[in-house]
Amino acid sequence: MKIYTKTGDKGETSLVYGQRVPKSDARVEAYGTCDEANSQIGLALSYVQNTHFDGKEEWESSFHKIQTWLFHVGAELATPKGKKVGWTIEEEHINEMENQIDKWEKELEPLRNFILPGGHASGASLHVARTIVRRAERNTTLIGDANPLVLSFLNRLSDFLFVAARYINYHMGEKENILHQDQK
Repeated sequence: MKIYTKTGDKGETSLVYGQRVPKSDARVEAYGTCDEANSQIGLALSYVQNTHFDGKEEWESSFHKIQTWLFHVGAELATPKGKKVGWTIEEEHINEMENQIDKWEKELEPLRNFILPGGHASGASLHVARTIVRRAERNTTLIGDANPLVLSFLNRLSDFLFVAARYINYHMGEKENILHQDQK
């Protein structure tokens, strides 16, 4: 099987089940942005590949789930209204993210100020992923029939990525860059 099909050379692509739409279609924008976020998460994980820290196995396991679920969200967004989707996001996925956020936050200093994105390369990459997920969420709102749980998932995922960035920065010994209101 060849990777190139040439079917998208004129600015259209296929949704699940073959419906052709412009590449600027809201569904394509939304699932493409999910794919972009997933790739950014992969980059963030690559930066800690050869490191060791307490909780690393759980960290990697959590992200394997997140990346899989984000792929499922993309598939759901790529499925036209009225068609059955192979994977769906459930409330339990959102609950599991919330539980992981709560667990990681117990290890972190309580947040008292805004922080600027940065720190370890992995943490900085997770902040980028977080902003990409926020864009995916905004794009998804443009799809009138999107599953409301997809919006909840994306909203919670941005929170998850924020805390994950703080968590990895903490474990990599990086101090948080506090936003100082008095700086000009």
